[in-house]
Amino acid sequence: MLVTMKIFRFNPEKDKKPHYDVFKLEADPTERVLDLLERIKGLEDGALTFRRSCAHGICGSCAMRINGMNRLACKTLVQNIGDRITVEPLLGLNVEKDLLVDMEPFFENYRSVMPYFVNNDPPPNKERLQSPEERERFDDTTKCILCAACTTSCPSFWVNEKYVGPSAIVNAHRFIFDSRDQAAKERLEILSDQFGVYRCRTIFNCTLACPRDIEITKAIGEVKEAIATGKLD
Repeated sequence: MLVTMKIFRFNPEKDKKPHYDVFKLEADPTERVLDLLERIKGLEDGALTFRRSCAHGICGSCAMRINGMNRLACKTLVQNIGDRITVEPLLGLNVEKDLLVDMEPFFENYRSVMPYFVNNDPPPNKERLQSPEERERFDDTTKCILCAACTTSCPSFWVNEKYVGPSAIVNAHRFIFDSRDQAAKERLEILSDQFGVYRCRTIFNCTLACPRDIEITKAIGEVKEAIATGKLD
C-alpha cells in the first residue's frame, strides 16, 4: 500500500519555527510506524531524528504522537491506522530536534517519588517473603516502562511540568503497596503536596495512552485514597 507520512520537523540550529515534511512510500500493512521512520531516515533523509532502542515494546524509547495519540512507534501497525500517518513529538516536553524531546523534567518527577525499594531491617538469610495476594496488590503498576506516553497525554502536565504526572504516581504506587517496603508514608507525603496526586482531574487520557494497558487512573485513585485514609489495605 502507498502510505503518506507527515512528520513534524524542527532543527533549532536552522529553523525559526517547526514545520512538517511529507514522505510517500510503499509499505506492507503489517509493518510498524518505526519501520517506516527507519526507512525514511536510512534512504531519504538521514537528518530525521527520533528515539528508538529495543524496537519490541519493552524500552519505551519510541513513544510519540501518531495520528494524534500517544503510541509506541514499534507497536503501531500501518494496518491499524491507515495510509495517512502524522507523526509528532510528545506534548508537554521541549522539542530538542524533530521527534526528540527533552525527557529530563519527566525523569526528575519520577526520581522525586522515591521509585526504589526501602527496607532498613537486617537482610534475611533468603528472600523477603511475600504472598501471591500481597504481590497482586501492586502487580499492575510493575509493568511501567517509563515511556512517558501517559504523562505527556495529561492536560495537567501540559499546563505545569512540575506536576509529578501519572507515570511517577504509578511508580510510587508500585512501592507504596509493596508489603516489604517501609517508605510508604514518605511517598504519600510527597504526593500530597500541591504538585502531587491531587492535580489529577481523572480525565483517563493516561489510561488510554498506556502501551502496557496499566489501569493508571485506578492506581492514582488508590493513592489518593491512601493519602486521605492513611490506610494501605
